[in-house]
Formats: sequence, structure tokens, C-alpha cells
Amino acid sequence: MWSFVSELWRFMRARKKYWLVPVMVVLLLLGGLLVATKGSVIAPFIYTLF
Repeated sequence: MWSFVSELWRFMRARKKYWLVPVMVVLLLLGGLLVATKGSVIAPFIYTLF
């Protein structure tokens, strides 16, 4: 996993694609939110957003 992250970081740094960092952070946060609310009462309300 860490080799993928380090390779992705090297790619973004070499190609000057720093705008991808906020996109990746948002995707990780949304994914974490979906996983965290999977078995909770809030889940139906989160899934209606998508």
C-alpha cells in the first residue's frame, strides 16, 4: 500500500499534478464516510446524497 502512495506522490511531483491531491483527499474522505456509516442509523441519509 505504501509503495503505491509513494509512487503516486512521485508521479504528481514529477508531472506537477498537485491539483490531484485535493481530489484524492476528498475521495478518501467520502470513502471513509461510507465505510464508517455502513452499519449505523445515519446510513440511509448518507446514501441519499449519492
